[in-house]
Amino acid sequence: MTKLRVGVIGAGTISQVEHIPNLIALGDLFQLVGVADPSATARTFVADTWNVATFETPDALLEQKLDAVVIGAPDPLHYELVVAALARGLHVFCEKPLCYSPAEIADIIAARNKAGRVVQVGYMKRFDPSYRHALTVLPGTAKTLRYVSVEVNDPDAWPFIAHARTKFGNDVPDELKQLAGRKKQAQIEAAFGKPLGKLAFAGFSGAYSSALIHDVNAVHGILDALGVPDGEVVGGQIFAGGAGGQGTVRLLGGQALWSMTHLTVPDVADYKERISVYFDDAILELEFPSPYLNHHPTRLTVKTSDGHTLSVNEIRPGYQEAFVEELRGFWAAIVTGEPVVNLPEHAARDQKLLIGLTNRYLETI
Repeated sequence: MTKLRVGVIGAGTISQVEHIPNLIALGDLFQLVGVADPSATARTFVADTWNVATFETPDALLEQKLDAVVIGAPDPLHYELVVAALARGLHVFCEKPLCYSPAEIADIIAARNKAGRVVQVGYMKRFDPSYRHALTVLPGTAKTLRYVSVEVNDPDAWPFIAHARTKFGNDVPDELKQLAGRKKQAQIEAAFGKPLGKLAFAGFSGAYSSALIHDVNAVHGILDALGVPDGEVVGGQIFAGGAGGQGTVRLLGGQALWSMTHLTVPDVADYKERISVYFDDAILELEFPSPYLNHHPTRLTVKTSDGHTLSVNEIRPGYQEAFVEELRGFWAAIVTGEPVVNLPEHAARDQKLLIGLTNRYLETI
């Protein structure tokens, strides 16, 4: 079996809790060559915990003999790291958001096509066994679709990673933090063609592009399975200091509506993420656990009625871990030519919608 030599760029939460241990567990598919991060604390922890070589800079890691990279670095660094890896002929797995603007993603698509390599975006919900099964049991059609609802409340990761082996330091040089901040500002301004106010900036980069983006991508997959085309953004609100984001999309010329809300509730250790799809005569619901609670199955239910008699069918297709399965998918796309599940083209579509929600909000202030 072909084993891919892979490097990880960024040793933050997602890499320490998921990508590094998962790549090591998938030792028949991947050889983890090294991890790059500017924090000496994180590098020491990674080296001591997993006996993995570490590097202070991405360039030092990219100079190693690699087949692919997994990018878990801060969001405003994604664009340059993906392009740099492709320029070296490497396959790329990059966490969401791939980039803030469709224009940057278009550059990545061009670089991918020139290099002839795989680029996969880290939308792990597409690999959730309950989500994948839901696409095969949708209890309605485009003609009977009425409403799609997304509701998320999230305290952020802290309650769900306390059991994990992690260590983070405050020793990233200030100049690197400031540079990343300037890049983020410039990239978001470029995406909108103008500077954003403080609240819009926080909401677009946080509630929308860092959180709700997962659900936007998942709903796009459901709509595609139904043959429902992209709709019209008719509402958008950013609230709670940027910790909340809401949006509304008219589907099928007004036959159906898609509403979505994400809110960070920082001091309540509760996570709820629900996607509900309503048809004339059935309701399908996916209720996701915190993504950091591995092997906690997503609850998939289908509700129907025979007259006054309601039937609730709960379906549990498996316990596979989505974060692991997306790495298996990455390997398969590279080695056996399986289709890439999460393409940059999908990321561009998602960001276009999130930009549309933000612009709708800006029209109301």
